[in-house]
Amino acid sequence: MPDQESSSLPEIPDKLYFTIGEVSELCGVKQHVLRYWEQQFSQLQNLERRANRRYYKRDDILFVRKIRGLLHEQGFTINGARHHLKGEPTEPDSEASKSIKSSSISELIEDLQEIKKMLREG
Repeated sequence: MPDQESSSLPEIPDKLYFTIGEVSELCGVKQHVLRYWEQQFSQLQNLERRANRRYYKRDDILFVRKIRGLLHEQGFTINGARHHLKGEPTEPDSEASKSIKSSSISELIEDLQEIKKMLREG
């Protein structure tokens, strides 16, 4: 009975809090991507405790896995995934592997610029 979006991801240990490094490993997503997703998905809230370290709960890990599945496996853009998670009707881009729409290119450029900015800052 694994609580996993994908069978290739490790089982989530039974504990209360997880560091960003642990979440990164459990979700197959790099730490800088998690920090970026925190900015893009208001539902993803970590706890900042001692020394400004990020801590996540089990529900956060499940949510990150859901985001990862939407983006990496179902072909959603960040904007499309955001709308989908808010319950708005959306569909993944069925032609994502063949071509990218011009609006998606603009979103991708904005996303890459934001990541570049985050990498410069920290």
